[in-house]
Amino acid sequence: MSDGEWVRSVLDRYEGRLVRYAARIMKDADRARDVVQDTFVRLCAEDRARVEPRLAEWLFTVCRNRALEVGRKEGRMSSLDDDAIEARESPDASPALALEDRETAGRVARLLAALPSRQGEVIRLKIQEGRSYREISRIMNLSETNVGYLIHVGLKTIRERLRTRADLRPKA
Repeated sequence: MSDGEWVRSVLDRYEGRLVRYAARIMKDADRARDVVQDTFVRLCAEDRARVEPRLAEWLFTVCRNRALEVGRKEGRMSSLDDDAIEARESPDASPALALEDRETAGRVARLLAALPSRQGEVIRLKIQEGRSYREISRIMNLSETNVGYLIHVGLKTIRERLRTRADLRPKA
């Protein structure tokens, strides 16, 4: 497979996931797409043999660093509706089940967004992106123990709030 074909296959496999990841960090889908584009431009400049053994880790690390850099550079973060990111209709589910799933996903997304940023980010990398503790530790420059702790505390908080339905209480 030529380098061009390889980059195209990597783009097909990771682009959507990286855009969602960057959008969560930046709170802006358009800027997130720009960051992901920059990530793939950097991939094209890298030595394939050096990057390929840890491709997903490399992509998420570069994407995260670029998103944080752009955010700092622009000095502002705008809000992106989490429900818009998470809303997905299932053709197989009944309308009632689909509505219930969207409501539950929306509640979980709100609870996830209410967590401290590092907790939310490690949970997204683990659950949504399927990254290992080791990969997350390298992406975020944390120890694997710290990654495990952040995931544990974050999920515990979400579980407790789901049980008490704290996310549904009126805001004062």
